[in-house]
Amino acid sequence: MIIKNIIYNDKNFFNQLKKFLEKRKIDQNQNSSIVKKIIIDVKKDKDNAILKYEKKFNKNSQIKISGFKYSNNEIKKLIKNLDNRTKKSIDISFNRIKKFHSKQILKTFSFRDNHNIKLSYRSSPIDRVGVYVPGGTANYPSTVLMNCIPALVAGVKNIYLTTPNDKKNTNPAVIYAATKCGVKEIYKIGGAQAIAAFAFGTKKICKVDKIVGPGNLFVSAAKKEVFGEVGIDMIAGPSEVLVVADKYSNPDWIAADLIAQAEHDKFAQSILLCNDKKTILEVNKKLKIQLKTLPKKHIALSSLKRFGCSLFVRNLKNFSKVINEIAPEHLQIDIKKPEKIIKEIKNAGSIFIGKYSPEAMGDYLAGPNHVLPTSGSAKFSSGLSVYDFLKRHSFIKISKTGIERLGPLVINLAKYEKLEGHANSVKLRTKRI
Repeated sequence: MIIKNIIYNDKNFFNQLKKFLEKRKIDQNQNSSIVKKIIIDVKKDKDNAILKYEKKFNKNSQIKISGFKYSNNEIKKLIKNLDNRTKKSIDISFNRIKKFHSKQILKTFSFRDNHNIKLSYRSSPIDRVGVYVPGGTANYPSTVLMNCIPALVAGVKNIYLTTPNDKKNTNPAVIYAATKCGVKEIYKIGGAQAIAAFAFGTKKICKVDKIVGPGNLFVSAAKKEVFGEVGIDMIAGPSEVLVVADKYSNPDWIAADLIAQAEHDKFAQSILLCNDKKTILEVNKKLKIQLKTLPKKHIALSSLKRFGCSLFVRNLKNFSKVINEIAPEHLQIDIKKPEKIIKEIKNAGSIFIGKYSPEAMGDYLAGPNHVLPTSGSAKFSSGLSVYDFLKRHSFIKISKTGIERLGPLVINLAKYEKLEGHANSVKLRTKRI
């Protein structure tokens, strides 16, 4: 069998599952000393430090400080060389993703209470956002769309994007998607140095207020380090999927769904949850067949062997318990009666329901965002949305009547907490002359 099997039982199952899931959680502290040095250097030496690290880590020997940003002519030339079919696919994806995110409305309200105190709540967009798009094998236009569109819908006026590139590896679809999203400037740098540049700003690269977008271990570590100087979306790990199946599922389709996730990265995770042993065996057979012709066979096979598994859980009633414990980034439910478990599911990034809803559709143009919590963090967080690009503000206007009636309560609580300054601040306003 390509993927190992864990059988459900009340005594050992969850301990085995926990141990298996923790195996993939790579300790990012191993990169922290290198990342800290890069960040300090960029903060101090700005563009010169970025140039040094670009040549060292990204093997970009031809790059110059003057060429950190794509010029208008470079952008036009790249887009001109992109085929119309890909452009059309990006256009349709853009429209669908934007339509979904346009439904995400933050409620604004205002009211007066019985003391004539006016309270209100409203939002405003972040001013400047930096989007990181990985290079190499993960250089995708879909990443651009999913990270930029929520910011665009939120009303962010200044969106900047960076993606590690050289003349040989420039992805015209990424550039086209960026222009489609109204990105103000596109930079050619990557790694921890790009995150530091966004956090502190240089002469050539604009400082931003929040950084979003996926990246390798160094990028994730850098985002963690600069948090506080700027906001970040999340510390996301390698992608993952949990596919739920039964005897009515198509083993060929299920195998394809597991492979689709595994080909992302050798650290990606594909898990099958099923109550039928025969289906589990059939899926393994189909995995072997499909992997033979897969271009990224070695990546997918490494992922499946190291981090893939099948969970045999005989009773459907226990499915939701297992799902909530794993808290997967992507949950794909391909069983005859999905409604039997959906109501009990609390922990998952995105949930795909039915045999015609493969997770791959969500990666591109279903509409909801594909930037989602990983490694069990769906227990306490959600996917990227318009709300991540909005600041919420409370407005308080206390009336004379309000402070006179409620002030004594504040004074009492402040004194209880031994904060006499707080008490006096209110007392002076309530003292009758």
